Amino acid sequence: MPLWQVFHPKGAYTAEDKQGLAERITGLFTSAPMPAFYVVVVFIEMSPDNYYVGAKPTENFVRFKVDQMANTLPSQLAREWWMRHVQHAVAPYVSDRGYDSEVQIDEPGRDLWNINGVAPPPFGSIAEEKWIKENKVLPYTEDDKLPLNSSYARRMAGDKTP
Repeated sequence: MPLWQVFHPKGAYTAEDKQGLAERITGLFTSAPMPAFYVVVVFIEMSPDNYYVGAKPTENFVRFKVDQMANTLPSQLAREWWMRHVQHAVAPYVSDRGYDSEVQIDEPGRDLWNINGVAPPPFGSIAEEKWIKENKVLPYTEDDKLPLNSSYARRMAGDKTP
């Protein structure tokens, strides 16, 4: 699950703004592809007397705290690419509106994550493809953990090609 916590000034976003930003954030992941229900966005409204940057109250700062355990980025180049895409996705709701911002992404391991008591299937697996199509948690077998495009998976589906 990518869990996005969006700390923002009081009154910065309408319900429609929040919906639009949540859709842009979710789109970052569904294009991977990843199940949409993995993505959780929480908006946390902050009043200036509870929101300080550099020991000064602020009304012009948006902070994104992201826990991204569904998939990790394998290299510095991939992380730089991802940060550019994140900045592009949030820009209409942050920099384009004159807000200063910060994005922090943590990548905790998948082994301490489950949804409805079920460990999510491996990225790119047969089971994950089913979760994407149904947009919900489904039971799966050990065979469903195989990569979707592996020769084993194709043979299980009846394909005789080696």
